[in-house]
Amino acid sequence: MRRGSSLADFAEKIGADPAALVSALFHLGEMVTATQSVDADTFEILGAQLKYQIEIVSPEDEDRELLQDFDIDLAQELEDLNPEDLVARPPVVTVMGHVDHGKTSLLDAIRKTEVIKGEAGGITQHIGAYQIHHDHDGVNRAITFIDTPGHEAFTAMRARGAKVTDIAVLVVAADDGIMPQTIEALNHAQAADVPIVVAVNKMDKEGANPDKVRQQLTEYNLIAEEYGGDTIFVNVSAKKGDGVDALIDSILLTADAAIDLRAIAADDARGVAIEAHLDRGRGPVATVLVQRGTLKIGDAIVAGGSFGRVRAMLDEHGANVEEAGPSRPVQVLGFTSVPNAGDTFLVAEDDRTARQIAEKRQAAERNAQLAKARKKVSLEDFMEQSKISTLNLILKGDVSGSVEALEDALMQLDVGAEVDLRVIHRGVGAITKSDITLASASTAVVIGFNVKPEPQTAIFADQEGVEVRFYSVIYNAIEEIELSLKGLLKPEFEEIILGTAEVRDLFKSSKVGTIAGSIVTEGIIRRNAKARVLRDGAVLAEDVTIESLKRFKDDATEVKEGFECGIGVGKGADLQIGDIIQVFEMREKKRA
Repeated sequence: MRRGSSLADFAEKIGADPAALVSALFHLGEMVTATQSVDADTFEILGAQLKYQIEIVSPEDEDRELLQDFDIDLAQELEDLNPEDLVARPPVVTVMGHVDHGKTSLLDAIRKTEVIKGEAGGITQHIGAYQIHHDHDGVNRAITFIDTPGHEAFTAMRARGAKVTDIAVLVVAADDGIMPQTIEALNHAQAADVPIVVAVNKMDKEGANPDKVRQQLTEYNLIAEEYGGDTIFVNVSAKKGDGVDALIDSILLTADAAIDLRAIAADDARGVAIEAHLDRGRGPVATVLVQRGTLKIGDAIVAGGSFGRVRAMLDEHGANVEEAGPSRPVQVLGFTSVPNAGDTFLVAEDDRTARQIAEKRQAAERNAQLAKARKKVSLEDFMEQSKISTLNLILKGDVSGSVEALEDALMQLDVGAEVDLRVIHRGVGAITKSDITLASASTAVVIGFNVKPEPQTAIFADQEGVEVRFYSVIYNAIEEIELSLKGLLKPEFEEIILGTAEVRDLFKSSKVGTIAGSIVTEGIIRRNAKARVLRDGAVLAEDVTIESLKRFKDDATEVKEGFECGIGVGKGADLQIGDIIQVFEMREKKRA
């Protein structure tokens, strides 16, 4: 069965009546309609009952079947290649490592530009790809670099990033040594079976100890050449630009030794979308890496559930490109919607085929999402439904990769059984009115990642009482959502000044100590409120309470501006004539 199939689909395969399957499931404590998308666990229960073994097809197999309907067989294409048609292609290099270890600054040093100065939290927010040229052994060689964002949240994408890459450069700071994400990046590279070159960065810093890094990495099967291993370690300083040429040479040496750097160029393009976002003026823009074939302007293109015609292609400098061959990263304009990061793209014969492939994929994805979103509701759950609280979220971001990574990270939050987290909608681009309407209808919180709402949308959100939060660093978002799920978002309080009174006279009272005959100069003075005493602008006593408040002989709960009163603050302060009594209260502050 495909992901997200319904009972009706199952009934058709086994020649049964869907209604019978509905009632069979009802007796097993599951309430499902015949046309609802059903998840794998429910099918398993049903299969066990009816003595069928139900297998859910993996998304890859499902996509393979779908493409075969259009006479496209990617695996067969690879087998049919004639080795004589292959041409040399540049190596594709992914830069990985721990957050703040200098991946982006190293890439900048390689590109000799100052691109990143304002990234929030030191995380590369926009996943770019660049091609550089380098003279190696007297030959001018091109190398393509993919910049992967370096935080755990991007594991999902980085795992994909490792599939498109030939060589991984592992960046380790010489002063910090090995960190959790260094290991994580390393595991990805080893799992994807790509050769690794280690760049020991920040050699210009005090306390830089490159030998320590070499020793630490031997535990993970990366043994430096100088220790008799076969991994190249290069000491670099991205800040000063030292060792960068040696690193590029090492990359090319590793590439030539370990990989067959050839691909077919005279064919329809196939490749991967590395990143995509919605540009205000240009519409959906996708950064794609061509893996084989040549992408030309005017090609009908499909990436995941998005399709379009290539209107224009730009290189990393924003210059127009007519065609892009193997290992060439380009920005493509002309998609009708924003593809997801990591979607494979292919060129179809014509626009109609491209649209049909995209629509079929969208339908399959929608069914799979429905099956995932549909929580299995049994009768027992209904009894306990009141105990389960659900946090619905709508995620909007500037780049599809970020939205996806954020969703993956949120889905992995472990907050116990009584709290349930659901992402009911995700999208790329500004927060729109329809997002707010959806949030209002399903009591959801809208999370904006690097996007802001249009002004009228913000007003609409206020009217609808929808909470919208903005983040520019992915782990702030994850942290806050985790806290709110655990109900740990402690309220913030702010101080509100209620009023001030000036002491004009003092009376002694055996019952309440000193009473200050005062006039209220602004606001109001309230009995039992917190107060402080100021003398000549300096705080004399903090945290005193208005214990008694009289207007002439009568007790009063509050006295307004311009009136006289007698104020008793107990033994908390030694008052003098001319002192100012300031009354305040702490109010819970609305979180921004």
